[in-house]
Order: sequence, then structure tokens, then C-alpha cells
Amino acid sequence: MQLLKSLIVFLSATCFNWFSVPLLAQTAGGQAIFSFLRLPTGAQQSSVGGETTSLISRDLGIIHQNPALLRPFHHSQLSLSFTPMPAGIQQYYLAAAVYKEKIATAFAAQVQYIGYGSIMQTDPSGNELGNFNPRDYQVQLTASRRYLDKWHYGGSLQFIQSNYGAYRSSGMAITLGMNYFDSTRQFQAGLVMKHMGIQLRNFVPGQTENLPFELQAGITKRLARAPLQFSVTLRDLHRLILYKPDSTISSADQIFQHVVLGAQAFIGDKIELGVGYNHLRRRELSIANTSNGLTGFSLGAGILINRFQFRYARSFYTNVKGYHQVSMNYDLGIMN
Repeated sequence: MQLLKSLIVFLSATCFNWFSVPLLAQTAGGQAIFSFLRLPTGAQQSSVGGETTSLISRDLGIIHQNPALLRPFHHSQLSLSFTPMPAGIQQYYLAAAVYKEKIATAFAAQVQYIGYGSIMQTDPSGNELGNFNPRDYQVQLTASRRYLDKWHYGGSLQFIQSNYGAYRSSGMAITLGMNYFDSTRQFQAGLVMKHMGIQLRNFVPGQTENLPFELQAGITKRLARAPLQFSVTLRDLHRLILYKPDSTISSADQIFQHVVLGAQAFIGDKIELGVGYNHLRRRELSIANTSNGLTGFSLGAGILINRFQFRYARSFYTNVKGYHQVSMNYDLGIMN
């Protein structure tokens, strides 16, 4: 009952603040700018399906999914992820955290950068004008605090920019999240509202576009008598229909598109294994009249050695290829 009451209070307060600020413009469906914000930034996140709001981990990179996952034990940690993509595209993610005991608050700074390589620039007649280097990036400042014994809440302030040669856009956004953890039952729950904000500079003067708002909720449960943990994340809860190219997709399929499944196995305290399934990803990227193999699936592994963590993930976006992701997490050992 206390859990339900606290959840209702949190949702009511957050929604009141959200709707009472007219400057926070976001889309409730369709296309939005800064779509790179939806990409998974770390290997652990990718290994369990690419979306998770409730997974508490010593891996600092997991806080990109929900600011409330930032904890005091992340103090002095440094996290770095690298994701090579097709056509020479590279994604980098860097995060660092500190915990201030005097104010009982954890802080983190995060940077996500995507470079698309060098592309030839031409005019409408096809004349070459040289090369340009398109890129996207965001900088986040995150804070998280504990409420009572089992609750954490947090928020991130984001500066976002896309630079595509002559076309540029920037924006500011906030992400708000909460997390519940019952250590006795090894049960975790999370709720997050992502990318609520405004466009500061438009690609086309006078033409304002929406940010990719997303509402997510999820639970994670570790078994008491087996080294296994399972996660269920519900994505895009503010939208009813996510992907429906024709009438052949059933209502059950449309519902399942909101679901991301993840599972982890722990071998002692040094090795973690993960697997995930993202049904929306499989639906959007499936090719008609052919086998789609492991599209929508992901897997990964982690090695935890003293203050160093190494994680690797492979996510399948087509029936023949997947992309790799490498993450490293290091505890600098700085005294609080």
C-alpha cells in the first residue's frame, strides 16, 4: 500500500509540473528531431534489449536510461563506451560520477557523441563543394537522491545539438525518473519520462520540431535460489500504435511492440551474461518474404575484476549482421 501511495504521489506531482510548463514541447507520436537520443549507449543496456528503466547496476553507463539509477556506489567511477556502426559511423559515450555525502546527492556528467564520417557536399546542380562532417551529440548533467528506504528519484538536464553542414539544430531537455528497490525480495521497478524540452535553434528558420519524448516503465526481478535476473520494460506508453505497416499485424502484436524483454545470468561475482529481445525493433527492421534470423535479439557478457568492468554486446538489426558495442567502467578510487 505504501508503494502504491508513493507512486501515485510521484506521478501526480511530475505530471502537474510537466503539463504546467508550456515550453516543454515534445511529440506524442510520429517523427521527432534528435532521434539519436533513442540509441543504446552502453553494452549492458544493449545486451538486455536496448531499453531498461529498472536495472540497478554498478555499471555507471546504465544511468543513461534512468537518472534515478545513479547511486552513491557510483562515486569516482568513469564509464566509456564505443559503438562502431555501418558506413564508418561511430558512437562514443563517456560518463563520470561523484557522491556528495553532506547533501546526500549523487551527481554525474555524461556525453554522447555520434560522428558520421566525411561526406561530400554538393549544390543542387551536383557541383562538388568539398566535404563536411555531420555529427550529433548531447551533454547531460544528472542528479539523484534517495527517498525513504527503498526509493530513488533523479533528473537530467540535457543540451542537444545536431550539425549537418549548413543545417544545424540545438535543444534543451530534461529527463525525470524514479526507481524502487526492495533488497529483501530482490525486486526493482522504474519509471522515466525522457527528453521533455524545446528546440533552441531550428534546422529551418521558423519551422519548430518536436523532441523525441518517451514514457517508460519497467520491473526487474532476481531469483532467490538461482543466479538469474529478468527484466520487462514497457516503452512508448504515451502512444497506442507504434508500427503498423498494414492490416496483417494483430492487436496482440501491436501490444507486444511496447515490450522489451531481458535476462541475465551471473557466474559467481566476476562474470555476467545477458540476452534481450526487442519486438518493435524486429517489426520495424524485418524484410518481407525472407527469413529475419535474429533481428531484434541481443546478447552480451561482462567481466568484473576489482575496480574494472569490461562489457561487450552484440545487437542484431538485420538478418545477416549485428553491431558490436564495448563498454569499460573503472573506479578511480577517489575518497568521498
